[in-house]
Amino acid sequence: MRLWNDRRLRLSLTGLGLQYLLALLAVGAFSVNTGNNLLYLVFSIMLGLFLVSGILSRRALQGLRVVEVPEGSLFARSRGGLRLSLRDSGGGRLRGLELHLDLEDTRVDPGFLGAAGLDGEATVVLQARPGRRGWLTLRSLELRTRFPFGLVEKSRFLPLDQPLLVFPHPRVGSLRPGAWRGEGQRAQDREGTGAPLGTRPLRRGDPPGRMHWKRTAQRGQPWVRTFEEDRPAGLELRLDLGAWAPGPAFEAELERLSGAVLQARIQRREVRLELAGAGGLRAVRGAPACWQALALVQGEGGPESGSAPNLR
Repeated sequence: MRLWNDRRLRLSLTGLGLQYLLALLAVGAFSVNTGNNLLYLVFSIMLGLFLVSGILSRRALQGLRVVEVPEGSLFARSRGGLRLSLRDSGGGRLRGLELHLDLEDTRVDPGFLGAAGLDGEATVVLQARPGRRGWLTLRSLELRTRFPFGLVEKSRFLPLDQPLLVFPHPRVGSLRPGAWRGEGQRAQDREGTGAPLGTRPLRRGDPPGRMHWKRTAQRGQPWVRTFEEDRPAGLELRLDLGAWAPGPAFEAELERLSGAVLQARIQRREVRLELAGAGGLRAVRGAPACWQALALVQGEGGPESGSAPNLR
């Protein structure tokens, strides 16, 4: 049952609240018919509790505003945390709020805010799963509460209208031959320094002094030791926008590139992406910058160019 509705505020009775209201009316009717002072007292107490529930739940919705919703944490078709920063001017007031975020083409799970800190700052992480990459719009934030008795639910809508950039889905997979440059982990010139971490197959450029003879004999191929000072080589990728038409094939390539950037970041490798298009050649460096570039690019080729290689 909805009792009040305007553009930003909604008041509705819960199932328990409806039963409570019916019991309240029944007690009031009996007290009027019988003239029993005890029933009048019970009616007054029940009515007071009902009014207190509405007043406190309304106060729980006041004094909150959204400070920031930072970017850089969401990937298309992947579940990720969306950090929501709030400013509470209520002086540590108990809230008991359920947060519902309206994000374009995205399923966002509700979050909960009990009370903000003494400094008035509150941070809530909402789990979201965007449906596509690119710019999405944060439409509004809905605050719901049944505090304190669960009789009345109040909702308040805070308009946001904020753009949020979603990165391409990081698909794990191998790129075509020639897509990688500097893919291997190469040891530095100094050898035998630091604590050994493990072993791996021999790669071009490894010093002979790092050969692990026991593992080589076990595996039947050369293996070398790895050390703490070993630094992985950087990863260089190139995307030719003119060789791809907009469509599922182009989106799949962007997802593979996004996965390659993610693997490079996990391995603490430097990554560099070159974008070749009608506007010339543009290079970006670093995982966040590469993801941002991949989230915004569009294929510039014709329908027949979707099968052309995109990396060189």
